Amino acid sequence: MTTTILGVSFDTNDAAAIATFWASALGRTVNEGASETFAAVAAGDGSPVLMFHKVPEPKTVKNRLHFDLKTSDFTAESERLRGLGATQLTTLADNDGNWVTFADPDGNEFDLIPG
Repeated sequence: MTTTILGVSFDTNDAAAIATFWASALGRTVNEGASETFAAVAAGDGSPVLMFHKVPEPKTVKNRLHFDLKTSDFTAESERLRGLGATQLTTLADNDGNWVTFADPDGNEFDLIPG
């Protein structure tokens, strides 16, 4: 028997809105039928499907799991992510030049790593 990861699921207040952010951030597409209740972002390049499920409560604590994104043009990608609605939470100087922490529009933290 083999077990594999089908997807990664996020709890959110607006599934379609957060799916749109992550699809744009990762250069993927939101699957047809997206709604405020459920949305999915197509798998790509061996990456799993991202699924978003509406829940009644807001995010209240730090993520227990987060994405680490790597980019060859750190400055441009940081600006692009902020333009999509991400909020920068730390700077490279805060993390010895190794990464910057952002939050998506729903408050989910993720890191951007220069490379």
